[in-house]
Amino acid sequence: MKKVFLLNNCGTCQRIMGELCELPGFERQNIKEQNIEADVLDWLKEKVGSYEALFSRKAMKYKSLGLKDKNLTEQDYRQLILEEYTFLKRPVIISGEEIWVGNAPKTVADAKEKLNN
Repeated sequence: MKKVFLLNNCGTCQRIMGELCELPGFERQNIKEQNIEADVLDWLKEKVGSYEALFSRKAMKYKSLGLKDKNLTEQDYRQLILEEYTFLKRPVIISGEEIWVGNAPKTVADAKEKLNN
């Protein structure tokens, strides 16, 4: 599978996609229009180790819903991601069995090195 989960109107996602030369041959899924599917989320969890690793604490709703004050479980993270696109850390880039989650400089640099060669 060659796929990218992102927000089309997110400046960070746009910048990263530009750095990665737009990733020709990859399917792009705008999670605002079509949220991630449960089976794909579960597969990603198996690959990265937890739903928490796929969860964005930078989402405005994280604070507004008071989630920062709660002890969330793995099932909570899963349910929140499935219910609200904004909780998926992005971008999520899948190239076969390799996965990159989020916009940390090290993550982007690793993806760039492996995908642009």
